[in-house]
Amino acid sequence: MCQGRLPFSIDCKSLKKTIVSALKLPATLPGVRFAHNLVERRSLLFQLVRRDFEQRFVGSVAGWVWGVIHPLVLLLSWTFVFSVCLRVQVTDNYPLYLFAGMLPWLLFSETVQRSASSLLDQANLITKTVFPAEIVPVSIFLSSLASHVMALGLMIVVALFWLRQMSPALLLLPAYMALLGCFAVGLGWIVGALQVYVRDTAQMLSVVLTFWFWLTPIFITEDRFPPQFRFLLVANPLAYLVRAYRQVLLSSRLPSGGDFAILALAAVLTLIFGGLLFRYLKRGFADVL
Repeated sequence: MCQGRLPFSIDCKSLKKTIVSALKLPATLPGVRFAHNLVERRSLLFQLVRRDFEQRFVGSVAGWVWGVIHPLVLLLSWTFVFSVCLRVQVTDNYPLYLFAGMLPWLLFSETVQRSASSLLDQANLITKTVFPAEIVPVSIFLSSLASHVMALGLMIVVALFWLRQMSPALLLLPAYMALLGCFAVGLGWIVGALQVYVRDTAQMLSVVLTFWFWLTPIFITEDRFPPQFRFLLVANPLAYLVRAYRQVLLSSRLPSGGDFAILALAAVLTLIFGGLLFRYLKRGFADVL
């Protein structure tokens, strides 16, 4: 007991506990428990990322270089079809324009598509151990991010020698990659949890991503979209990402702050909704798997 000049005594331990409890965020607040598990299980997350990255390239001669070869092959084939065969005159330096818009889409689509079947692939761990299933889509994003960073580095080097410029706005790329990760992981939680119960989810996702791909301004500039369909660009978070990547990599302009705010809002809301849905559906994983 702490005694003072006051006419009553104060229990210091109880007072300290009350203050600490008042300052702590509630454990049920969306994201708090997940963030705590992510930090606590960081070694497990690292092992999942390393295993996933190694499994994709194990036994191959080129190894991780395939993470750069695949987007380059897509770039060359698309450039040949649209620039040489169809003679589409979109903009100067079309290969760089196409590659800069392709990079965020590839990271997004790979994360979401692979997350759809990820829980089924890890069924043994989920059903037989106390395993935080929510970190599986996170590990897929981080593993895909490694290949993305390699391709991005190649893009920066080529743009430096081709365009003879390097913008300080490149420092903003980690922020956009983080928002892309939040958006992709949020959707990954949704489709991954639904796939456990509805096995057609992955097939429906492929259809949705096909339409989504062609509604994202990767091959053409935004002003070539018909006016009556411009609302699709406004409602498409990937359009803001593609625009930001191109502005950062191919010009000296800073991305729009309004675009960043819209993208951040979409990413955070998707992450929260996906996390809440995943936590709700997670209760029955062991029974269904």
